[in-house]
Amino acid sequence: MRAGDPDPSGESIVDDEEQAAMVSPEHEDERRRTDRGGSPTEGDGTSGSGSGGFRRAVERRSAVPLVWLRQRPRWAVPLIFGALFIAGLTAPGVIGALCLTLVAVFFLWLAFLTWPTLDRARKAPRVLMVAVVLLLAVARALGY
Repeated sequence: MRAGDPDPSGESIVDDEEQAAMVSPEHEDERRRTDRGGSPTEGDGTSGSGSGGFRRAVERRSAVPLVWLRQRPRWAVPLIFGALFIAGLTAPGVIGALCLTLVAVFFLWLAFLTWPTLDRARKAPRVLMVAVVLLLAVARALGY
């Protein structure tokens, strides 16, 4: 049985405290605002039309992987993605492009999750980083 699945009595296995613990550090202020009774999108300019359901679904699906990543040693994730990046730059053709694409997708996922909490000065480097890694992946796929 997975976390969040109803148990035989019909109640969710994940209670409110566990759900709060699964919130990523980037969304901590959002959780605090909700705990005080405010709406999570209150005053932060993130209430777009039609995108709220998709964002909530992605955040909900990302909770378990984020907790899993958080439980790893602090050096593990940067080491893995640094190694993937170097492998992407040195491996030939499609293999290198695949490694770089994995790095770009990971960065894109993290940027998407933190996007509502960022100001413009913090959004630009994330967009640039994803774009550069994707450009490198395309170049590697084309044989450059």
